[in-house]
Amino acid sequence: MIPRSSGPKLSVVMPAYNERSTIEEILWRVQEVGIEKEIILVDDGSTDGTREFLQELARAVGQEPAIMTLPGTGRRLPTENIRVFFQDQNHGKGAAVRRGFQQARGEFVIVQDADLEVDPQDYHKLLEPMEQGAADVVYGSRFLGGPRPVPRSWPVIANKCLTLFSNLFTGLNLSDVWTCYKLFRSEVLKKIELKEDRFGFEPEVTAKVAKNHWRIYEVPISYHGRTYAAGKKIGWKDGIRGLWCTVRYSILD
Repeated sequence: MIPRSSGPKLSVVMPAYNERSTIEEILWRVQEVGIEKEIILVDDGSTDGTREFLQELARAVGQEPAIMTLPGTGRRLPTENIRVFFQDQNHGKGAAVRRGFQQARGEFVIVQDADLEVDPQDYHKLLEPMEQGAADVVYGSRFLGGPRPVPRSWPVIANKCLTLFSNLFTGLNLSDVWTCYKLFRSEVLKKIELKEDRFGFEPEVTAKVAKNHWRIYEVPISYHGRTYAAGKKIGWKDGIRGLWCTVRYSILD
């Protein structure tokens, strides 16, 4: 039995880059989840108003009462469990996640994108294999039966090809390597040195989990994908980089 850490049960690491239209709502949804947690926000050089909103949030943290009235909805957001960090410029999701991991104090650590594609209420099912002592890492798969709108075919095909490529090199049999929801025991992250600054983080961390033979589970999650017009950021260049990262961190590094 791994002893309970002195921090909260769950650290939610949320990288944010130009997510002003969704940042208030996702923070509200994360806070609504009935799990003892901290929220670690890392602004990655936003230019659309996200950074200014998070600066206002950072000022509210530690004040009395520990509540911020959200300007978009007027809802009252608790702030006592929130910490906010700012990158000096846009370095990429991997760099923002890495900084968040360094600050995490929870027994478990999960990545939460600042959009609305995935549902924080799925934290409960992601934590189940951890709490049963069966897993060290849990991925939330968008392709195992959770509710989702019918997506365009080419992103799904690209994802499945990248996942298959990763599986060939890591020896795993995952269905969704590039999922947002990756949950770790804190001890796992302390033993991984992450290097990728952009979306190469996804295959890198998977390769390093496989190399260290940590127990990994997948559970189905709900998914509501957005379009590039709505702010989706990953592109074909990230896919090419992902192929290289799979090779590099599986057999070269």
